[in-house]
Amino acid sequence: MTTNQYASTASELLASPRFELMPFDSFDDEIKHLPDGATITITASPQLELEATIDAAERAAEQGYEVVPHVSARYVRDSEHLADICERLTAVGISDIFVPGGDREEPIGEFTSAYDMLVALDDLAYEFDEIGITGYPEGHEFIDEETLAEAMKKKAPYATYIATQLCYDPDTILEWIDEVRDRGVDLPIEVGIPGVMKYEKLLSISQKVGVGDSVRFLKKTTGIVGFVKQFIGSRGRYRPDDLVDGLAPHAEEYGIRGLHIYTFNQVSDTEEWRTGRL
Repeated sequence: MTTNQYASTASELLASPRFELMPFDSFDDEIKHLPDGATITITASPQLELEATIDAAERAAEQGYEVVPHVSARYVRDSEHLADICERLTAVGISDIFVPGGDREEPIGEFTSAYDMLVALDDLAYEFDEIGITGYPEGHEFIDEETLAEAMKKKAPYATYIATQLCYDPDTILEWIDEVRDRGVDLPIEVGIPGVMKYEKLLSISQKVGVGDSVRFLKKTTGIVGFVKQFIGSRGRYRPDDLVDGLAPHAEEYGIRGLHIYTFNQVSDTEEWRTGRL
């Protein structure tokens, strides 16, 4: 691959990524830093519950953004509740949803897994052009690899893409994609990467969610030791240049459709970096 081809591929990955945000009070101010029509994914959490996610999704969609709400299975009571959610989302033109299991220890209703809810969703009259499911390049703190693989195989027929939890190492991501393909799952992949993160801001966000979602999420998906090493090496400000450069030459070969940037609501820092790279 020539230098020009490589730069073109990197630029394509960065041209229109998905930006993941948490539906905090700062959400409406944060999205103003994004370009018109940007794709925004909106998380759900035990602290904020699903209603905060749906409310933020409606507001963002009405402002012209492409919105992908996380409809976490364990936060949905039953098929009637799911139908109400779908009605609200389709009413504002949302055509893409992401379906994780959710981090609640106990489900609030009848859906104990993403697969259970995907089956119920398939029986409803509401249709979405895109449905995403989770991928874990570095595994899951509470779920073994065999169980994760079986779950993905069951969910894949109901989905149109996989979005991964974040990972700092391009080689680990590519090795994981090889394993996914070897298991017969050929869905396109949105690779989850961290955005630009200032350590002080990340700690502030953690306090807002009860020492919560951000640090616990990092511990669950990347290992807290790896996270700390990244920040020591970056002197307190992480930028994902090496990660993007490591993935770019292999994007087409590995079926990497795009990037899913975990902003941790530090949107202006991430967007300044992204536009600078472009």
